[in-house]
Amino acid sequence: MKRIAILMTVFNRKATTLRCLRQVDAQDYDKNKYSVDIFLTNDGSTDGTPAAVRDEFPNVKIVDGDGTLFWNRGMYAAWVEAAKGNYDYYLWLNDDTFIFDDTITKLLLSSEKHNNRAIIVGSTSAVGDLSKITYGGWINGEILMDVSTERNCHTMNGNIVLIPNAVYAVLGTNDPIYRHALGDIDYGLRAQKEGIEVWTAQGVLGECDLHEHLTVWKDPTQPFTKRWKNFFSPLGNNPFEFFKFRRRHYGFFSAITTFVSNFIHFLLPKIWRNNK
Repeated sequence: MKRIAILMTVFNRKATTLRCLRQVDAQDYDKNKYSVDIFLTNDGSTDGTPAAVRDEFPNVKIVDGDGTLFWNRGMYAAWVEAAKGNYDYYLWLNDDTFIFDDTITKLLLSSEKHNNRAIIVGSTSAVGDLSKITYGGWINGEILMDVSTERNCHTMNGNIVLIPNAVYAVLGTNDPIYRHALGDIDYGLRAQKEGIEVWTAQGVLGECDLHEHLTVWKDPTQPFTKRWKNFFSPLGNNPFEFFKFRRRHYGFFSAITTFVSNFIHFLLPKIWRNNK
């Protein structure tokens, strides 16, 4: 029997987290061929999420965080714990992404087509609108909107991502130098450098609305001190993390250009609105 470790990280979204776990529990895959374990990083939730998860899903393995991990380091913590079990597959899943009953089956079928040596990405749509793709594979800096067939991509969002053990053996985990964002994009680009392909599975595999809002650091209506604090936070646009990312994948000049550009946009936030 092949074993799948589902990796999640959560913070203060108890109802959302439980809904996601229920959808995992309802998956229609061949349980004679596959087994599923869930590794969930609880990054310091204060809304009763851990207790609720333990009560309804006692088999979920909870990894405790202190509220400073955020998404990428939370996923890293869950993966490190899961990797001790040497699973055949590792499945990234965001708790605000609601998967369909056949999502895991479709991911596995796609992985088998590629001899379990490629990263398989599940595309998501807006809730209730399958025509509006929100997250998934990326090609040339743009999200892939045509999901009518499998497509080879450059990188991906981390909402639904299946990583076979053969890929993990080469790439290891996502890189914890990033706290919240960039870890998923970075992982896909690292795969490309190692000759590992990134493919989207056919069709929409889940629903997740875009997080559309003007981030505090680039909002000219917010006070300078509040924007400064957000700029360096994991949820902002930390220029040092973006510098590392750009230098790794696009070179030193690109990293410096992005670093300076970020500060210009911080100091002149109206640029964001004028170019939205």
